[in-house]
Amino acid sequence: MKSKEAVKKFWFLLWKDNSLKGWIFAIVFLFLFIKLLLFPVLNLITGTSLPLAIVESCSMYHKGDIISDFDLWWNRHEIKYDEYNFNKTDFEDFSFKNGFNKGDILFITGTKSEKLEIGDIIIFEAGTKNPIIHRIIKISKDSDEYIFSTIGDNNNGQLTIEKRINENQIVGKANFRLVPFAGWVKLIFYEWQKSPEERGLCYEN
Repeated sequence: MKSKEAVKKFWFLLWKDNSLKGWIFAIVFLFLFIKLLLFPVLNLITGTSLPLAIVESCSMYHKGDIISDFDLWWNRHEIKYDEYNFNKTDFEDFSFKNGFNKGDILFITGTKSEKLEIGDIIIFEAGTKNPIIHRIIKISKDSDEYIFSTIGDNNNGQLTIEKRINENQIVGKANFRLVPFAGWVKLIFYEWQKSPEERGLCYEN
């Protein structure tokens, strides 16, 4: 009986108690549930330490985002991809051909290096505060190791740190946009730490 009463009290406090105490309890419980149960399970299922990634920059933004006009975007950026021997038809077959926006939450899975292809979006460690999420533009081999090179769709060129990405730097592959813009709930608290040009909503370079 005591255990039954305890369950009833717990359930009431979690879902029905609208007092400040109830709200604090619910928030703490959800935080612990996500941290201690949901994420470990997702880590196991997806095979990566970062199954959900919040996009924190505008480097993959396309004007119009989800409803972006791909033809217009390609006309503005075609010259940039000539160097990598990509044509419009190639790019149309790539995942996230319309890019994604700052604040989007992406679903990430672990993947073997040999299964990655040019055009895939990978998330990788680059010695920066947070991992980088960019598109593969070149794959080569050095001895028995795969070497990757990436670029941001909205960047004018490559960053030095993404010209040679080793296998052990890769966190995973982006598969789809789970929730658009929802990551702003977190980002809003860190925007002030960024340089002025990195703050706020995205625009196309």
